[in-house]
Amino acid sequence: MSLAVVILAAGKGTRMKSELPKVLHPIAGRPMVQHVVDAAGALSPANTVIVYGHGGDRVREAVTGERLQWAEQAEQLGTGHAVAQALPHLDEDVVLVLYGDVPLIRPETLRRFVGRVNDQSLALMTLELDDPSGYGRVVRDDQGRVTRIVEQKDASDEEKRLREINTGILACTRRFLNDSLPRLSNRNAQGEYYLTDLIAMAVDAGMEIAVDQPDHPWEVDGVNDRVQLSRLERVYQGVRAEALMREGVTVLDPARLDIRGQADVASDVTLDVNVILEGRVSIGPGCRIGAHCVIRDADLGAGVVVEPHSIIDGATVGDHCQVGPFARLRPGTELAAKARIGNFVETKKSSIGEGSKVNHLTYIGDSRVGKDVNVGAGTITCNYDGANKFQTVLKDGVFIGSNSSLVAPVTVGENATVGAGSVITKDVPGNGLAVARGQQRNIENWPRPTKK
Repeated sequence: MSLAVVILAAGKGTRMKSELPKVLHPIAGRPMVQHVVDAAGALSPANTVIVYGHGGDRVREAVTGERLQWAEQAEQLGTGHAVAQALPHLDEDVVLVLYGDVPLIRPETLRRFVGRVNDQSLALMTLELDDPSGYGRVVRDDQGRVTRIVEQKDASDEEKRLREINTGILACTRRFLNDSLPRLSNRNAQGEYYLTDLIAMAVDAGMEIAVDQPDHPWEVDGVNDRVQLSRLERVYQGVRAEALMREGVTVLDPARLDIRGQADVASDVTLDVNVILEGRVSIGPGCRIGAHCVIRDADLGAGVVVEPHSIIDGATVGDHCQVGPFARLRPGTELAAKARIGNFVETKKSSIGEGSKVNHLTYIGDSRVGKDVNVGAGTITCNYDGANKFQTVLKDGVFIGSNSSLVAPVTVGENATVGAGSVITKDVPGNGLAVARGQQRNIENWPRPTKK
């Protein structure tokens, strides 16, 4: 049977105390609702309809996915009313209803859940809680069959003692939705059209209520304020850290690792505390990432050592390189095998050849650096004239003395040497020595200034 997914994402989220629509608040760097879209997308639905309301334009701009449609809920009249706005967009056999502020639902849970639906059954996801306060309760008959859902505000004292709660997630046939949604009533304590009233309608129609529960309670946890958002962030990161450890990665403190994207981490990698992996990251076997490092949209080969407080952003790092501490590799940086980038070095849009060293207090931008090059401390490639950028080329075997400025465009030939403190404005021939300094003048018996 074909599947459609309806994601309810129209709520304002007053308790978030934010101008940002609630479903756009991030978990692991992505909007909550995007997590739901991605989880649903793993089921390959024929159609996904997002019901939006508050901040609708911002929600539509932020969310991506295949076969997305949008339905506006201009007035917030309850969950039943929200699903009704999606009905004109639905033409599939089965409809799965999810929530944009319940971000950690897993595809495998949804796949099993949807499999319970047929023409004679409606699937309902429930959960047992020690403290069910605030949630709608699942009411069962003497044979244990679900008969209805009662919301907290409408529940009797006896019903409030029930511990099985409704998560809001349900799946049923489109035909049942078409027949039942128009018959919902708002005669209740909140004056809203409850989607949960469909349960009693299904029972009256002689349908089975097929109950399923998630493998992990956090899969159906919702977010109403920033405290809950923070709690689910740590749950998400803990799950990711555990998965890495089971694949042979050493995570020195799982509570202090953040993965905000797609991370492919090989075995025998060590991740120290407060490492952040963002975007698409690939880390080869045997790498060691020091404390407080950020690695974003980068590829690291085997055996790379990244010392603490380094940022690798949009860079490719070859096998057995060393980076940091306090280094910054900016987008377009490519390090060949066994290259070394040291403390307080910044590189941008540059290739560094095999075995080359840029160890201290240096900026390398728009440059091509060959093999076995040594760049001394304090060297700067002057690649920008205020309007345009130019390239510096250091060929194999070059030695650049400390505190040198290389004014691009300029080429330093193979095995050439630049003396310390030089300002190089012209090409240097291979095997030559370039020295470009102001003439030193010594003044004898010079009176040193004193404080007045």
